[in-house]
Amino acid sequence: MHVSHRRTTVRCLTALAFSLATLTGCGGEGDGQADTAASVTSATTSAPAAEASPVTARSDGATPEGVTSAPTGAAPGATQSSAGAASKATPSADAAPWAGTKQFVQIDDARTIGGVTYLSVRPAQKKAHPQFEAWVIVPGEGPYTEVPMAKDAKVLLSVPLGDAKHPASYSQADFVTRLATRSPSAPALFGFDLSFDGEGRVTRLESLYTP
Repeated sequence: MHVSHRRTTVRCLTALAFSLATLTGCGGEGDGQADTAASVTSATTSAPAAEASPVTARSDGATPEGVTSAPTGAAPGATQSSAGAASKATPSADAAPWAGTKQFVQIDDARTIGGVTYLSVRPAQKKAHPQFEAWVIVPGEGPYTEVPMAKDAKVLLSVPLGDAKHPASYSQADFVTRLATRSPSAPALFGFDLSFDGEGRVTRLESLYTP
């Protein structure tokens, strides 16, 4: 009787131990699956965050790999506008070819427009007269260039444009009139020393004495 009771007790204890082992195994698998799912979820969540996070600038100032730096120059339209404004504000070499210099020239024509006197000039050469205290004009070649006179430009004329051998002061209007009434065969006799300012305007005009 006692032996049968003990066997029954042993069997119950054995079944209980097996059940506990089974439950423990199931619990372990469940915990592993939970840990695996949590790891997958964490990795999946962190990936978009990594993509959305801003790129940290390098301490040496270089652009990180995979990042395209934005252009730092001005827009093409702004550059063109600035260049256009600069070209209008700064006189070109063609517009003021003799700025800041002195030139010996022949003058083919003079006219006044809007209160400004314009001269059509061409470079020439001068040589001392072999017999008189005068000059011989050696005409130049090429086209004439129109240049403006400053409003306060000084005009000094000698014979044949002036009234005397030595240069005397005249107004710009007198000079224009005297040049217009010269003899058609006389242009080769006229030579002028011109002084230009930094903007290419004539500030001083002096005709040379020729007999």
